[in-house]
Amino acid sequence: MVRGYPFRRAAPTPPKPLVRLPFPPGRARPLPSGVLRPAAASARFRALLPALLAAGALLACGGGPNDGPADFEAPGADRPRPSAPAPVPPPAEAPADERPAIVAFGDSLTAGYRLEIEQAWPARLQERLDEEGIALRVVNAGVSGETSSGGRRRLSWVLDRQPAARFLVLALGGNDGLRGVPASVMTDNLSGMIREAEERGLSVLLAGVPTAPELGPDYAEEFRDAFRRVARDTGTPLLENLLEGVAGDPELNQPDRIHPNEAGARLLAANVFAALAPLLPAPAGELAASSAEPSPP
Repeated sequence: MVRGYPFRRAAPTPPKPLVRLPFPPGRARPLPSGVLRPAAASARFRALLPALLAAGALLACGGGPNDGPADFEAPGADRPRPSAPAPVPPPAEAPADERPAIVAFGDSLTAGYRLEIEQAWPARLQERLDEEGIALRVVNAGVSGETSSGGRRRLSWVLDRQPAARFLVLALGGNDGLRGVPASVMTDNLSGMIREAEERGLSVLLAGVPTAPELGPDYAEEFRDAFRRVARDTGTPLLENLLEGVAGDPELNQPDRIHPNEAGARLLAANVFAALAPLLPAPAGELAASSAEPSPP
């Protein structure tokens, strides 16, 4: 009796022994289909052994059903050998453009927001320079959303990578106006970038932009005067309004009414060329009077 239980635990039942039935005497045990008995397998192997030895000897000698070996020629055989392929010369590298550079340093107006890079005003300016035979190249260093503070931090990095730069078109400030940045902050940033460029030996063109009218007439006037004050204090040529003839025209702007379309970008390039021409080597100075008209599309 186990404590706590009112009944006896049953004794375990021993397992039943495995019973093997004897196979009927005088009869061979069947094997699975396809399996030969040792005697039959040995007889079949002995029958196939001569054929296996002959096949091995034929392979060792390189023989086969084809006429002659594939990779062996008898001595003195007068068979033409394939010539080695001619070495392929490496692709020629494009010659480096060693022309002096104009760095277009700005925001989305310069970068060509929602335009192909070939449609932005720096590329159109390059076309105009090429037409006039002026040996300068234009580098598009515009970044969408850039402010004057961001540009001041980025300028050294850009100019370090453009050792051939001779001119800087400084076209920043539009995003400062959209964000209501104090004009004094933008003035300090623009002046600092002009000083850095001039210390590197670059000639600078400052391009002003209007601000949004939603911020009020007082801020708009202060914002416009900031470009004039920077140009006066630093002695820098000033393009009063980069968007002259483009701002507010739905035919020349994208649906957002802020960024120029392809046609508007051509006018921006004409505006920049007109202001930049007096700084450029001849014959650009001679063409300053006629540069206001945009080149035909």
